[in-house]
Amino acid sequence: MLTAGSKYTLHLSRFTENGAYLMDEDMKEVLLPKRYVTSDMEEGDSIEVFIYHDSEDRLVATTDTPKIMAGGVASLEVVDITPYGAFLDWGLPKDLFLPKANQLERIEKGYWYVVTAYVDRITGRLVASSKLGQVVHNEEVVVKPGEKVNIIVAQRNEFGFRVVVNQRNWGMIYHNQIFKPVYIGDTMDAYVVRVTEDNRIDLSLQPAGFDGIKNSARQLLELMVAHGSTLSVCDHSTPEEIQKQTQMSKKTFKRAVGYLLKSGAIKQENGYISLMEGYQNIRWE
Repeated sequence: MLTAGSKYTLHLSRFTENGAYLMDEDMKEVLLPKRYVTSDMEEGDSIEVFIYHDSEDRLVATTDTPKIMAGGVASLEVVDITPYGAFLDWGLPKDLFLPKANQLERIEKGYWYVVTAYVDRITGRLVASSKLGQVVHNEEVVVKPGEKVNIIVAQRNEFGFRVVVNQRNWGMIYHNQIFKPVYIGDTMDAYVVRVTEDNRIDLSLQPAGFDGIKNSARQLLELMVAHGSTLSVCDHSTPEEIQKQTQMSKKTFKRAVGYLLKSGAIKQENGYISLMEGYQNIRWE
């Protein structure tokens, strides 16, 4: 049975002036509108599509991939507000509805909010909810220390930011681990620092160990190129000056500078670090 909010691989059954009809294993058809039909499609082809309700409330298919699917978590922008709820941009022609009953806080147009999506039992339509508890929890944690994960910044508290890890678990990034602007709704990569016995996940925006040093060195090199080859900081600069110019802690900055100095990619003198000729040939060993 075809339901909204999921992807399916369907067979192209027939063409019409409105598009192409796709068929599932139960011989049920759904329209793929004409704007998604390409010249290389033929009857019998297997096509992966996403199913949702269009502006006329018909179940239709699209070859586009939305920003969120049933059971997923994403940060979406509010594009309209009505007395009954808000509409979110999820990358498809018809915006995703966030009912007022599913909102945890006051919603404002133009802002981004972290939501999940589910199929409404009564209407069969996919709707959004900012109540993440049924989807995001730490009853089962499968990530390990050192693992690279995807996070969505969901909430701020006195300790740092609570984030959604790989769309299924809660994690924390603490203020003393953050050296660049972080905002609610940001989606980025992070690294698992530890998983406690009670399934808490602590994260960092930088990988640990030598890989972390190389990563910071790359970032510093890119920053220097963007600023005309020179930065007015060195390993004797204050932590505040270093953080302002590089968005790194002094410890991370000194390690990155040391790596680049040893590699011959930069030089340090008179309170500055500058690129050396041939810095592009650095070997990231």
